[in-house]
Amino acid sequence: MTQDQERDFGRLMILAQDGDRQAYEELLTQLSRLVLAFVRRRVGDAPWTEDVVQETLVALHRARHTYDPSRPFAPWMYAIVQNRLVDALRAQRRRLLREIQPDVTAEPSSRAPQERDALRADVRRAVAGLPDRQRQVIELLKFEDLSVRDVAARLGMSEANVKVTAHRGYRALRRQIEEWTRVD
Repeated sequence: MTQDQERDFGRLMILAQDGDRQAYEELLTQLSRLVLAFVRRRVGDAPWTEDVVQETLVALHRARHTYDPSRPFAPWMYAIVQNRLVDALRAQRRRLLREIQPDVTAEPSSRAPQERDALRADVRRAVAGLPDRQRQVIELLKFEDLSVRDVAARLGMSEANVKVTAHRGYRALRRQIEEWTRVD
C-alpha cells in the first residue's frame, strides 16, 4: 500500500465512520481490489479467493468501529485480511482431509464402512469421556467445524483458553487411544 493509499483509505474510513455512504462504498470498492491482489499473492488463483475477499469485506464492515483514526490504516486492515485468509486456509485443509482422493484410495471392501463406523464410534466414545469443558471445545471445533473465535464466543471463553483447553483434550485423547492400542 502506498502512502497516498494509506492516507486516502484512512480518510475514507473516517468519513465512513461518520456515516458517509459514498465514502464507504468507494473505500470498499478500492479495498476489494487490494485485498484480491493480497490473497492472490499468497495462494495464487485458487477458486475460493473471491470468497476470502467477500469475507474480508464483511469482517471490515463489522470491525469498522474499531478503526482508530490516530493510527495507520494498513496494519489494521491487513490484520483483518490475514485472519480471514488463515480461516479460509484452515477450512480448505479441513475439506481436503475429509475428501477421498480417487488415486489414493484402496479397493472398496464390504468391511470399509463398518470399520469407518466403528472408528467414528470409538472417537466419539473417547471424546465423550473427556471432562465437560474439553469435550465441549473439541466437539465444537472438530464435529461442528467452528473456528476458535466462534467456540470462544459460544462458550464464553477467551480464544487463548479455547486453544489451551483443546490442546489438553487432544493430549488426553492421544493417551486414551494409545491405551486402547496397547490393550488390543
